[in-house]
Amino acid sequence: MRRVVVTGLGVVSALGLTVEEHWSAMAAGRSGTRPIEGFDDAKLRFKNGAQVRGFEADRWLDRKSRELLDRFSQFLIVATREAVGAAGLTFDEELRGRTAVVTGTCLGGQLTEEKAYWDLFHEQRPRVVPLTIPRAMANAGVSQISIEFGISGPCFTLSTACSSSAHAVGLAFWMVRQGIVEAAIAGGSETPFTWANLKAWEALRVVAPDVCRPFSKDRQGLVLGEGGAALVLETLERATARGAPILAEITGCGMSSDAHHITLPLAEGAAKAITACLADAGLRPEDVDYVNAHGTGTSANDSMEAHAIRQVFGEHADRLAVSSTKSMHGHTLGAAGAIECIATVLALRDGLLPPTINFTTADPECDLDVVPNEARRVEIRDALSNSFAFGGLNVVLAFRRWEGAETQPR
Repeated sequence: MRRVVVTGLGVVSALGLTVEEHWSAMAAGRSGTRPIEGFDDAKLRFKNGAQVRGFEADRWLDRKSRELLDRFSQFLIVATREAVGAAGLTFDEELRGRTAVVTGTCLGGQLTEEKAYWDLFHEQRPRVVPLTIPRAMANAGVSQISIEFGISGPCFTLSTACSSSAHAVGLAFWMVRQGIVEAAIAGGSETPFTWANLKAWEALRVVAPDVCRPFSKDRQGLVLGEGGAALVLETLERATARGAPILAEITGCGMSSDAHHITLPLAEGAAKAITACLADAGLRPEDVDYVNAHGTGTSANDSMEAHAIRQVFGEHADRLAVSSTKSMHGHTLGAAGAIECIATVLALRDGLLPPTINFTTADPECDLDVVPNEARRVEIRDALSNSFAFGGLNVVLAFRRWEGAETQPR
């Protein structure tokens, strides 16, 4: 099987509109959580969210594209352009047919859908905007990427709740490794800030009233976030031949289903995905230096994840660094896996572990080194990125530091 490397990254998040902005904020331990804008928070139990600020669509998209694309698609397109540009990838006729685009989203064009329902049922309008269907469909972003770059290989969108874009990266990796395609763009996007969706999350009672405190004893829930992310994957042979900037190697992927409960996670299911990933990557538990945790900040998830890590790594768990970047960029649902893969790749490249911010009090149920509050300078070789979704759908991805990489000063 062929080796697969990451050659380009792109991101739009509450921490920044480019990879550089996003990673600089993360390295500094800055939070993207702010008071939610655009809604009457007096009617919400929670007041904060990790919204993308300063995103002016006309900076990146012409009028026709802005009319055609929902905000979630816009994030994905902008992130993909950055990733492809950073990779220095150009698509000739052969590569267009040998490239895949695989993305994930939980909600798709939620903003467009809610606007249509508002117009019909509240405003009593007799019709909706003609572009409602193409704007709202979950594959709108991936289709636009295909059109923009002329990519005619396999292009599709997955929806597996909070594991959506992790599934996308994993499947894209397997497709490149097995020779189905030569290169792939993988990622995801999400824009959950609509009134109906906020009220739906409120009803679940899992959103923190203030900030997200993963693994902390006084954690009270997640903070919703929005954003988009994309990674360019290609064979090592191809990347080396064209002199591409290699950021990290992706070495394995494991997937599992809890087969247990629609919202309550199961440590055994998560452990099965971690174990499968290690086997796929040819890693021993003691080879792993860092885990970018799913780490939502909810009581059930964080203790479950800590137990799963203990179950797989045993005594080595005492030497593992485990952090949750959701404490900074929020829980971006279907985009979370891709955003956290990017954090993992950059941690490997720069020898800098992003922190779990807002941490206050250790929880005996989460007895791990969670890199509390401040980034840590340490070179690591092998790292995992965990994604565990509602419905019990789990994905774990393994990345390795590229030995040719030079640690970047920060």
